[in-house]
Amino acid sequence: MAGRPAQGLSLGFDAQEADTAVPADDQPHSPGRTAAVARGAADPHGLLALSHALFDGADEREILKAALAHVTALGPYHAEAGLLSNDDSLVGATGSADGVEVEVQLQKLEQTDGPVILPERPWCWAFGLRSSAGVLGHLVVSSRFPPGEQDHFLLSTLVQLTAAALSLASARRRQRDDARELSMLRSQRAAVLGQLDALRTEIQQQRIVHEAFARVAVLGGDEDALTQALYALTGLPALVEDRFGNLRSWAGPGRPTPYPVPVTACREEMLREVALETGPVRVKGRLIALARPRGEVLGVLALVDPDGTADAHTVFALDHAVRSLSLELTHLRNLAEVELRLHRELANDLLEGADEASAYARCDAVGHDLHRPHYVMVVHRRGRAADESLSRPIERAAAALNLRPLTTRRGEDCVVLLTETRPNGDTLHAALERESGRRSWSVGVSARCDSPGSIPRCYQEALRALEVRQHSREQDGTTFFDDLGLYRILGPGNDLHELEAFVREWLGLLIDYDKRHGTDMVQTLAQYFDCGGNYDETAAALTVHRSTLRYRLQRIREIGGRDLADVDTRLNLQVATRVWKIMLGEPG
Repeated sequence: MAGRPAQGLSLGFDAQEADTAVPADDQPHSPGRTAAVARGAADPHGLLALSHALFDGADEREILKAALAHVTALGPYHAEAGLLSNDDSLVGATGSADGVEVEVQLQKLEQTDGPVILPERPWCWAFGLRSSAGVLGHLVVSSRFPPGEQDHFLLSTLVQLTAAALSLASARRRQRDDARELSMLRSQRAAVLGQLDALRTEIQQQRIVHEAFARVAVLGGDEDALTQALYALTGLPALVEDRFGNLRSWAGPGRPTPYPVPVTACREEMLREVALETGPVRVKGRLIALARPRGEVLGVLALVDPDGTADAHTVFALDHAVRSLSLELTHLRNLAEVELRLHRELANDLLEGADEASAYARCDAVGHDLHRPHYVMVVHRRGRAADESLSRPIERAAAALNLRPLTTRRGEDCVVLLTETRPNGDTLHAALERESGRRSWSVGVSARCDSPGSIPRCYQEALRALEVRQHSREQDGTTFFDDLGLYRILGPGNDLHELEAFVREWLGLLIDYDKRHGTDMVQTLAQYFDCGGNYDETAAALTVHRSTLRYRLQRIREIGGRDLADVDTRLNLQVATRVWKIMLGEPG
């Protein structure tokens, strides 16, 4: 039965081993064996040798395993298990005990020794591994009989040695942890000191940059003074370009002659990509920053750095310089806006009809050649817009297409341009979308204007072309007065209600039928006329079979009550379908 170790019962000697032991006189004699015999006599149970192994150990679990393995050397005992207080898993000697049951009973014992009940174990005891810091764990030993006083002493000695070794290993571990923590703190201290030194150096460099550009501002320096200061601070060639890539200033060696002019599309793409980033951006062999004080790119400041040597100090200097450049370019832009107002006043007078001699003189004064043929463009954007948000995208698009116009504002949502070049409709509309970022532009372009006196007439032609575009199915795009064809005879000021009445007269029944049944009779008829009455081309354009087209045309004759073979009927129907498609917008 389990209980405290009995007094006077010794199980530390095996009688059978004593009977079979070889007499000392019959054993061979040698110095090494004599020393071993002496050590064995002094330490018959191996506790001294075990203590060396235990105290040399660094891992608590390995120490506990060694102690469990030595239990059988002390007598007829069996090491069931061991448990460390700082480890939730059991350390088993043979694995024969029920680990879960043993662990539960040891947790109940907490800081004390006590019995452990296991199947087929008459005596089983948990010895606490104590140190000055408390119980470090337990060592569970079982036997068929309770140990005597001598055996209890041996087991207690083993437990004390194990506890001392565990305490020493724990102290060593804490010492190693403290040493690592101290080393880490020293490293952190060195890192913080290094950061402070770096911050002190950075602040000094930034102060030098601030003072350099402050001197430029105080002395009223222009772009050349700015690039010279940036070159002196960074050691890299510095340059300023306008929005279109034209060189305005260069400081430092390596200036290319002649200076390359970039492709417009590539330039605009580069500007868009750089504008998406924050701060200077590396583009090929340059470090580029945009001067855009109010979101509009006024210029480009760059450092030539093909080897990629620019550091944080260089980036800071460039970022500071581009702020100064933004202020300078904003001032120049304000002066340009004054000049722009003069241009607008001139354009307004030309649209209303100015004296030719006066018109030529005023155009010469602002640098515009009025002696060449001109075209009038009226640009409209749907939705109300502030003056700046409407005019500037149009002006940038015109500059990108090299139109060199005289520009003015008419109404709240129209801008009129007087340009020497007839624009390409698709290119112009694409430029407007690119500059504004939206699809909402309608443009009307007049016929050619050969003299200042004909400008008012051309303005009316542009308005007529814009009106047709605005009443078309596709309102976004460009319409030229020269391309209006039939609608040129419908002149400005004609009542659209008359056109609607005309369409209802000839197509009303078909429009109503389409609306009720969800069919495309009017579209089929319009496509039939657009294809010149050719069945095969019409069927292909509508992606239907030829027999389907024949059936639809027959239904059109029946629904509309019109004879498609009659010449006058065909003409009126064709005009009605054209007006329906181009001027009246959605069907019906």
